[in-house]
Amino acid sequence: MSVYMILDADVHDLEAYEKYKEAAPKYVARHGGEYCCRGGATEVFVGDWKPKRIVMLKFPSRENYDAFMADPDYKQWKELRESLTTIKQWLVVDGV
Repeated sequence: MSVYMILDADVHDLEAYEKYKEAAPKYVARHGGEYCCRGGATEVFVGDWKPKRIVMLKFPSRENYDAFMADPDYKQWKELRESLTTIKQWLVVDGV
């Protein structure tokens, strides 16, 4: 069952964040993940949510997602991302 990791990231240092953006895709792919969207224009139709930067990743399973998040090679990049952003993150399990 696929899982989707969705982030709303408020990036505080765009220049340094570019390094993260270059490095992250290989770790996502290593664990079977793919980007559904990575930034771009947003439009809110209901409510007062004001998203900053939406990123959505799809993984084939929760196990793949957990392996990505625990990957020791990704750890330094995850810490960099966390130091450069304030995020809201959630996981959606495809229940279809």
